Amino acid sequence: MTDTDAPAGGAGQRPADTGRPPNSADNPWPVRSLAIKVAQWIDRLGSVWVEGQITQISLRPGARTAFLVLRDPAADMSLSVSCEADLLRRSAVPLQEGTRVVVYGKFGYFTGRGTISLRVTEIRPVGIGELLARIERLKALLAAEGLFDPRLKRPIPFLPGTIGLITGRASAAERDVLTVARQRWPAVRFEVRNTAVQGPTAVQQILDALAELDRDPHVDVIVLARGGGSVEDLLPFSDETLCRAIVSATTPIVSAIGHEPDNPLSDYVADLRAATPTDAAKRIVPDAAAELALVQDLRDRSAAALRGWVSRESRALQQLRSRPVLADPLRMLDQRYDEAERLRAATRRAIDHALAAESTTTRHLREKLTAVGPAATLARGYAVVQRVSGQERHVIHVVADAPPGSQLRIRVADGAVTAATLGGQLLAPTDRSKEPSDDRQ
Repeated sequence: MTDTDAPAGGAGQRPADTGRPPNSADNPWPVRSLAIKVAQWIDRLGSVWVEGQITQISLRPGARTAFLVLRDPAADMSLSVSCEADLLRRSAVPLQEGTRVVVYGKFGYFTGRGTISLRVTEIRPVGIGELLARIERLKALLAAEGLFDPRLKRPIPFLPGTIGLITGRASAAERDVLTVARQRWPAVRFEVRNTAVQGPTAVQQILDALAELDRDPHVDVIVLARGGGSVEDLLPFSDETLCRAIVSATTPIVSAIGHEPDNPLSDYVADLRAATPTDAAKRIVPDAAAELALVQDLRDRSAAALRGWVSRESRALQQLRSRPVLADPLRMLDQRYDEAERLRAATRRAIDHALAAESTTTRHLREKLTAVGPAATLARGYAVVQRVSGQERHVIHVVADAPPGSQLRIRVADGAVTAATLGGQLLAPTDRSKEPSDDRQ
């Protein structure tokens, strides 16, 4: 191998110890040099195992080389593959478009045309057991991440305005969903997206349709519908990318894939799992006849309940009206009036009795007061002697209070007498005791 053919670190980098000037606009590589370098770098990759799905087989009669296109089931990427024709003819399982395979080969770069191809020496069809094992491993992974958690499930609207439907074109699943839904609720609207539901292009088409319907603000629920099939046929609905897209969607999604025994992973991550497409139509669209019957039943029950309530209230009102207080409202007033009159008469009698008693007591007190008062004393012959000194009058208690010549006023029972003092005489103590009590001055 010459210096020109030696591997280089890449375009624009200085080759190690070649003694040549670096690659530049003034020192470009010839096409042959670059092609040889690319072929050498690809050759360093060595042999690899690759998994994919066969989407195209080109095998001409009598040809020694067969050409295939191997596609990634979850992405829009493919590889050109070549192999000996006998490798396809001797395969234990017939290889056809849509078959999942694992191939072993080495990449080659054809410098004449500038193309890359994978030259394989071994092709192994992926069996049902291995597919199921892979699905189980992915199921365990998604479950560990919590993507099956019921708390993540979005509620399905009772009556969706517009239903997004992703299904195969002119398929039985599409016909079943549309027919059953319109029979149950004739006004239902659909946004149908027809995609491949099996094969290498199914996943990408379903993802595109799902993203489009999820962005539509008028779509209230999305249905993934497909009829029954083999494990390989239903494999797109167990794809990891599709499962994560279902979880990430903002619109509720119903998975109606296959029949009752079929359980693709989309059933676990969807917000609602329907056994069949027909079951999906029944579960997302209410039955108009049943709803009308329910409304009529509720109206009848409401009317019966209202009539029962009115009847109970009428009986209660009748019982209240039949009570004495309402049957003869004035009766109790009359009874209270009579009782008030009796109480008033008794009160009057008590007051009269109290007044009479107090009048008698007052009279007795008056008589006692009169008996001991000055007027009664004067009436018995006593007199009150006062000494007059100008305008002042002083009651005389002793002889000294009336010296001779003093002007006196003597009050008796029927008036007063004016007199003057001629003199006074003191009585001895013995004479005072002999003096009768009724002597007058």
